[in-house]
Amino acid sequence: MNRDSAWRVAVVVTAGALSVTAAPVAHAEPLNPQRDSDVIEVLPAGGSAAEDRKLRRLWASQPTDATTAVSLARRYLSRARELGDPRYAGQALAVLQGWPDPKTAPDDVLLVQATLQQYLHEFEVSAGHLELLVARRPEHAQAWLTLATVRRVQGRYAESNVACQGLLAAGVRLESQACLAENASLLGDNEGARRSLQQLLEPPRLPSSTRAWLLTTLAELELRDGQPVAAETAFKQALEVENGGYTLLTYADFLFEQKREEEALALLLPQPRTDAVMLRLAMVGARLNTPNAAVDARVVREAMAQANLRPDARSTHAREQAMFALWVEDKPAAALALARENVRRQREPLDLLVLAHAARASGDAKAIREADQLRKEMGLHDQRLDALL
Repeated sequence: MNRDSAWRVAVVVTAGALSVTAAPVAHAEPLNPQRDSDVIEVLPAGGSAAEDRKLRRLWASQPTDATTAVSLARRYLSRARELGDPRYAGQALAVLQGWPDPKTAPDDVLLVQATLQQYLHEFEVSAGHLELLVARRPEHAQAWLTLATVRRVQGRYAESNVACQGLLAAGVRLESQACLAENASLLGDNEGARRSLQQLLEPPRLPSSTRAWLLTTLAELELRDGQPVAAETAFKQALEVENGGYTLLTYADFLFEQKREEEALALLLPQPRTDAVMLRLAMVGARLNTPNAAVDARVVREAMAQANLRPDARSTHAREQAMFALWVEDKPAAALALARENVRRQREPLDLLVLAHAARASGDAKAIREADQLRKEMGLHDQRLDALL
């Protein structure tokens, strides 16, 4: 379970309606626009192949037309998310190469560039673009939200809180309060964060996507606070609202942690075979020795080998590769090396958990001390880490 391999849900606004798209790397909370003119993010049109070709021709004839370039880049980003293939994100960045200087890039270009860099785990570059954008347009809610997410993924909670406050100043109250509550929980104020989230859940007419997101955030809080029963209740409530996506994968990881592999397998088997689902099927299969375990492991291994042909694969997918090495291939030393590489870029609770598990499995006392020191520097409170460190 994580924000990279478990794919948070991003809710975006297009043509007056809410749509949902799977988004790896980070949690992007749903925004509720305050005015009809508010644009949170434009959902890439699904479109046909003919429409794609037409848009590419338009861009080729006018590569510095921002509207066309942004539309095409969003299509590529949507495809990267759907397929889990960062090559499309690279193509999206290439479409936006007409604006090499972020200081002069149009707002929409800057936002898409930052989102792409976030997807590719270039978190510091992404944050720099977003900080330029909010300095230029302090009312830009999506930029504040993405910046809060990026800083949280980096384990920089104080900076994430600043962005959460910027979101509040931009007039987005619910998401700002939830943003602050999540950070408060990460820093150990579980009681206060729990109250905030429960209050945000009280209105009976919340959009389903918002309710599911808040319940999943609450479930994760309960996991960190050592309350598995409360966590499971919140997960099940969230899945009753929206069954799928990040919540389902996070719940599957919870079941795996609880050694309830049969339930995790039943949850995963009906799902589309995304990379995230396949990784978890391989993990569960290895532990249960299912008839398909070897096949599932081979599929994931081959996908990772193919991905590793790209020079950035180990940095962008080190977490998933560490999980596979640890829980499928039983190679703790390899998992530890990958987990160490991973936390140089991203430091969500799962990143530290994978590091701690790999350190324990390797019997590496130095690595255990490193993981403990890192979580103390971050200020992260997680009882699961307490048990390992």
